[in-house]
Amino acid sequence: MSSVLYDVPGPVARRRNTAIGVLGTLAVLALVAFVVYRFYASGQFEGRLWEWILYVNIQYLLLDALLATLSAFAVAAVLSLLFGAVFAGGRLSDHAWVSRPATAVVEFFRAIPLLVLIFILYYGASRGLGIDISAFWALVVGLMLYNGSVLAEVFRSGVRSLPRGQSEAAYALGMRKTQVMTTVLLPQALRAMLPTILSQLVVVLKDTALGFIILYPELLYQARYLGSQTQLGAPILPVAIVIAAIYITMCLLLSGLSKLLERRLSKGPKAGPTDPAELNKANALVLGSSAQ
Repeated sequence: MSSVLYDVPGPVARRRNTAIGVLGTLAVLALVAFVVYRFYASGQFEGRLWEWILYVNIQYLLLDALLATLSAFAVAAVLSLLFGAVFAGGRLSDHAWVSRPATAVVEFFRAIPLLVLIFILYYGASRGLGIDISAFWALVVGLMLYNGSVLAEVFRSGVRSLPRGQSEAAYALGMRKTQVMTTVLLPQALRAMLPTILSQLVVVLKDTALGFIILYPELLYQARYLGSQTQLGAPILPVAIVIAAIYITMCLLLSGLSKLLERRLSKGPKAGPTDPAELNKANALVLGSSAQ
């Protein structure tokens, strides 16, 4: 028995893969144990290095940083989805004067490193163009342009992956291209694209950490600030552990949402009527509506 890409492993291969998986898990656990031991041996778990988290002002500081991170993520995620949808539609257009510029924009912003793009927006716009742009909008627009370009390719690939018979059957019923796209192709493509879309949104969330380069007060920026405070004992590693735990929690919540939606969509629509009389009635309704 085989699939398209590889042969299904037999009993020996399954035992070998299981052994490799167990050895890999043990190796990772051993590495984690070694890191924890080195933290303990170097005194990183001493109480004086963790007293900073008990201060109310520091808790409010971290809360404000979390809200700043989530604000940048929320705005950038919405704008990235809109950007991706618009330029994916442009790339799918039958008119060359629309598809070619849309393709050029998408490929251009996909090729620029995100950090360079944020630098250009924050420093270049003010010095070169005389446009005063805040750190928030420099970060958000940079995230939108880069991740929106990636999402545009995801949307385009998802629509192109559908069988041609879907659109041909819709055109045969007299539908316009807009109707075919919105009522036939997109609902089907969304089911396949949704896990990838949500995975890209996780990338958007993690990339908000680049805002500390332009002094946007998000989590990483405040972590660097707190870790450098000598009156707190310069707890750079404890602060980094707390910030990492916050990021991991947010990313796991988004990943869990992705898996939940994927499971719900994989169930598919319920089956239609199987009784011959019901099928004839349904076909008559479809033919009547198409004739009108």
